[in-house]
Amino acid sequence: MLTKLFPARYALLRAFVLIFLSISLVVRGVLLVWDFQETDTGPLSLIWTFVVGFVFDLATLSFFVIPYLVYLVLVPSKWSGSLLDRVLTFFGFFLGIFILYFSFLGEFTFWDEFHRRYNFIAVDYLIYTYEVVQNINESYPLPLLIGTLLGLVALTFWLLFRFGIFQRTFSPGTHFAQRSISAVPWLVVLVLSVFLLTNEQAEWSSNRYNNEISKAGIYSFFAAFRNNELSFPDFYMTVDDKEAFSRVKNGLGMDGATFVHPNTDEILRTVTPTNSTAQEIRPNVVFICVESLSGKFLKSFGNELDLTPNLDSLAGESLFFTQLYATGTRTVRGMEAITLSIPPTPGRSIVKRVDNAGLFTIGEVFEQKGYERNFFYGGDGYFDNMNSFFGGNGFNIVDRGRGFLMDKSIRTKRTNIDDDEVTFENAWGVCDEDIYNKVLKEADRAYGAGQPFFDFVMTTSNHKPYTYPEGKIDIPSGTGRNGAVKYTDYAIGEFLRKAKGKPWFANTVFVIMADHCASSAGRWELDVQNYQIPALIYNLPQKNTGKINNLCSQIDMFPTLFGLLGWDYTSNLFGKDVLQMTPEEERAFIGNYRKLGLLKGNQVMVLGDQKNANFYDWDPSDNSLKSIPTDRVFLDEAISWYQVADFLYSNGGLKLQD
Repeated sequence: MLTKLFPARYALLRAFVLIFLSISLVVRGVLLVWDFQETDTGPLSLIWTFVVGFVFDLATLSFFVIPYLVYLVLVPSKWSGSLLDRVLTFFGFFLGIFILYFSFLGEFTFWDEFHRRYNFIAVDYLIYTYEVVQNINESYPLPLLIGTLLGLVALTFWLLFRFGIFQRTFSPGTHFAQRSISAVPWLVVLVLSVFLLTNEQAEWSSNRYNNEISKAGIYSFFAAFRNNELSFPDFYMTVDDKEAFSRVKNGLGMDGATFVHPNTDEILRTVTPTNSTAQEIRPNVVFICVESLSGKFLKSFGNELDLTPNLDSLAGESLFFTQLYATGTRTVRGMEAITLSIPPTPGRSIVKRVDNAGLFTIGEVFEQKGYERNFFYGGDGYFDNMNSFFGGNGFNIVDRGRGFLMDKSIRTKRTNIDDDEVTFENAWGVCDEDIYNKVLKEADRAYGAGQPFFDFVMTTSNHKPYTYPEGKIDIPSGTGRNGAVKYTDYAIGEFLRKAKGKPWFANTVFVIMADHCASSAGRWELDVQNYQIPALIYNLPQKNTGKINNLCSQIDMFPTLFGLLGWDYTSNLFGKDVLQMTPEEERAFIGNYRKLGLLKGNQVMVLGDQKNANFYDWDPSDNSLKSIPTDRVFLDEAISWYQVADFLYSNGGLKLQD
């Protein structure tokens, strides 16, 4: 078939097609073996995995092939083999083959981290090259990877010269008509791929691993690049806006909230504590957002490796939330949920979007109460747009400041973590102990000035390459996730030990919660168990302790704290006081950048970006999802929460109001 499609002049293209398909087959085979236990390996499923994959391979190939085919069609035969022809051909082939091998090696490192083909995270990696390259260098043998890449390119060129491929490529050309006819099949494939094929069509199975293996890495990358933001009305099932707002307002008004403008499409309201006679208290608040801390790492959730002795001890001395779920799978999604107290919007996190300043955040509630607001990060907060988001929403920035300047429109203060304050640093930033020492220093300053403070602290140590200072724990640095978790726990224990010696400790509440789980990968559409995270509130003035077993979400943590502090405040937040929820109100929002889920009891509704929805029974014992007939009331509720959240963001409804 390939011989008929390509005359002798097209020998190099024929070789490129064979190389591409061979590489793709190898990648699929390796990924299948890699997660063999998680994949549906029934004969029909395996066959369809490779058939669907082949379709996406052809689509990807058409994007590579057409530019050179157009060149061959338009260039006169007499120019075949000229110096210009050779230069352009060699350069084009080198670029194409380099991309193939680069993608080939990158697929494995990306799968190792996320158990997915390239997605929007890979797109982000092109932007934040310093952190990503450093992380790869510290996590993998980068010289070996680069050497392998260049070696594969060189070997390919040698083999093609050895078998006379280049000689045939530069042989006398064919007639224009023959060249044109040879290009038609690939042009048809290209047109069909552009207008009829979407990356979502690779998701034919209920098993997520089969879907991911079916995809083509390069095709998935460009699909993610194009769909980093998704319009909810265009891609998801909707209900009437008035109906959606009515449902959401009914849900938010159950705790006695009073809406400022009850007849408009907004959720701005005043929240009054249930016990209105209780005296309002205003302690300092330190919030520790722990990188990638799954609930399964804690002994309190059944872990037997004793990785988190400090957190497990704190769980018994705090309000400990045992059924709290993260909204997403990335740090910026967790930050979005925590600061904006909002269900996840489709596509990229609001933290990464352009119009994300001047929003109503939890920081605004602290501002109403006279607090100084600070955001601490051990790397450069330029990464993932964190400085712009927090600075643009009134937080002072404390970060490593590796050279990226803040936008001139941001008026808050930026403080660097200086070299003499750093004992250990890797690609992502300083170790957790160093960031906590900076928090202590800034807390001393604020206390000395008589200024109550709210500190949002983002940790970094529990992240690949899993390196941290030696000699702190009994697991050597850089040996894996368990060591990073244990060091993260150790650093929290040291921070609180030092904080207890400070004059401001007695009047300071510590909130500890993960940004997301260590992994969201699983065989299901949304892997529910991989969204469960630990959360606790420690050192409350009332000395409240105990387990909170209510099903709840990241977005509820700070509204719950505000209730505990007896605060009467204006709110534009979707979160609620967990302690005031009735069993019927309990729910959690979970999702990734395309799938949006609502969990209530053991039932979960998943909204897809092809205007579809799937309803499941979730079995916590084995984390399985069983498809059940759709409950229309449940579906409309799920749609309403996400539709209203997207509507408010898209129409300025999350902005601060006079």
